[in-house]
Parts: sequence; structure tokens; C-alpha cells
Amino acid sequence: MKIDRQARLQQLIEIDGPMWEKGIVFAGMDEAGRGPLAGNVVAGCVIMPKEPLLEWVDDSKKLSAMRREKVYEQIVQTALYVGVGEATPEEIDEINILNATKNAMRRAAVNAGADVFLIDAVEKLGLPGEERGIIHGDALCYSIAAASIIAKVTRDRQMEELDKLYPGYNFAKHKGYGTPEHIRALKELGPCPAHRRSFIRNFVNV
Repeated sequence: MKIDRQARLQQLIEIDGPMWEKGIVFAGMDEAGRGPLAGNVVAGCVIMPKEPLLEWVDDSKKLSAMRREKVYEQIVQTALYVGVGEATPEEIDEINILNATKNAMRRAAVNAGADVFLIDAVEKLGLPGEERGIIHGDALCYSIAAASIIAKVTRDRQMEELDKLYPGYNFAKHKGYGTPEHIRALKELGPCPAHRRSFIRNFVNV
């Protein structure tokens, strides 16, 4: 079924629109990579202008990889602020994925200078502004959707680089998620430095 992009955009700006009208400086925030067995967790923070509205901004999971790449470039060219933060597998193992995700988000937002932060699901980051956690924010809010694309594309590119460093796991294909193919490779080859030790204990001895 073909989606009416203009109608979809109008849905997505129901949260953003009134804030633009009031002149509030606000940022959208989201992360990618909480669930995989390998790689960083990556957060995006963006401040989007009222105009131009980018037709294909949406929840990153609803876009093809090729579409995400194109929209990523549009966001980078259009946004008033783009910040990326990340936490490594070692940090995830040390302080757990939720706390590592929060650290990645704080790093992404460090220079945003926003009065309000619209955050997908996560709360209590201690940012220098009002925080509003929005469940399924990447599907409901234009700015959070834009942040989801920044985070997802950044992380996917990292996993493609890790695929070159550690061939055999096929990181470029599954992006570190626990697919049967990945788990088979993990059992055959053992973990590499990109794996999260706390995530793979059910599959291999670490």
C-alpha cells in the first residue's frame, strides 16, 4: 500500500508543529542498537527547522536502507543541529545497556542548546533543558524520527566497517543482531572485540 507522504508528514508534525509556532528550541533524540550482540549503541540528537519539511523523514525502521541513506544526507544538510553519541561494547558490559544508552544520548545532546528534548522512550538523562519521553516517539514525532535515521545510518555504517575488520560474522548483513547466522558464526569463531560479552553468554563461554 502506497503511503501518502504529505499526510504522513502532517501526522508526524503534530507534536513538532505547535512547538515551532511558539518559538521553542527543541531537539529530537533516539538511539539505535540496544538489542544487538555486537557493536556500539548509537544515539542521535537533531534540531529540525520548520521549513523545509523533508518528505521522507519517518521512523527509520519503516524506510529501506537506500532511502535512509538519502534522507540522512538531507537531514545533515537541513538540520540546525546534529549530534551523535555512542557507547562501546565495553561500556555496555560495564554499566548495562540502559545506562550506556543514556550516556550515548547525553553525548549526542551535549552541544544542542535546546530548551526541550523530545526523547524516544528514555527519561531522566539530566540534560540542560526540559525532557519529554515519548513512547514510540520515532513513529509519532518528526524530530525524533529524524534522530532515529541519524542514529540508525551511523550505526549501520559502523557495522559495515566492523565487517571488514572482523570477517566471518557478516556484520554488514545483520548489523550485529542475534540472527541464527550470527549465532552460528559466534559459536564457530568465538567472540571478537566488537561483541558485547554480557549479551553473548547464552551462546559461548566468555
